[in-house]
Amino acid sequence: MVRNPEPVIRDAVAPDVAAICRFGEAHIRSHYAPLIGDGPADQQVRRWWNETYIAAGVAAGQVVVAEDGGELVGVAQRGRNGADHVIYKLYVHPDHRGRGIGPLLIAGLVRQLPAGTERVFIEQFAGNARAGAFYEREGFTVDRIEPGPTDALAVVWRVQELGPEALGHRDPALVDEPPPGRSPADEPHRGSEDSRHGGERGDAEPALE
Repeated sequence: MVRNPEPVIRDAVAPDVAAICRFGEAHIRSHYAPLIGDGPADQQVRRWWNETYIAAGVAAGQVVVAEDGGELVGVAQRGRNGADHVIYKLYVHPDHRGRGIGPLLIAGLVRQLPAGTERVFIEQFAGNARAGAFYEREGFTVDRIEPGPTDALAVVWRVQELGPEALGHRDPALVDEPPPGRSPADEPHRGSEDSRHGGERGDAEPALE
C-alpha cells in the first residue's frame, strides 16, 4: 500500500462504525494490558469499543478518524463531563506512529467544538507516562488527579486553553451542540475497574506513536 504524505482527517460517518470497532479489537487490549492489567484492558474494549457505543458517538458527531489509502489508521472521540468538553479517545495504528496523526486528530475534534469554547480536557492513566509527556507537548497541563485503586490507575486530567487561533478556525455550522444533560455518547464512562474507567483514557496515541 502506498502511504500518503499526510493522512486524511475527517468526521466519522455511520459506515465507519464497524471498522472503528475492529480497530479497537485489534489494538486496544495489547496497548492497555501492560499498563493496567489484562482484566481492565479487556473491559476497555468491551465497554468503549462496542458497536452501540461507537455508533452513538458517530451519530452525535463526536468522532473523527484518520485514513491513509482507504485504511483507518487513527480514531479520536470527544464527549462531555458536565459542562466540560473532554477528549476520551485518541488512538493511532502502531504502524503509523511518528507521523503527527495524534495532533491532527486533536485538531479535528477541536474543530467540532461549539464556537466560543474556551478549553478542552483530556485524561490519562497515571501509569502512562509517555501519554503525559505527549499531552504536555501538545499544550495540555495538569488540572487534577483522581485517585485510583492503584497508583497506575489514578486518572490525570489535563486541560488546554483554546486561544483565538483555535476558536477562529471553528465553523459553527458544523457543530450540533447537544442540550444540557447527557446522551450515551456524552457519558463520562464512570465504571468499576478504576473508579471511573473513563475508562477509555485518551492516552493511546503517544503509547502507540
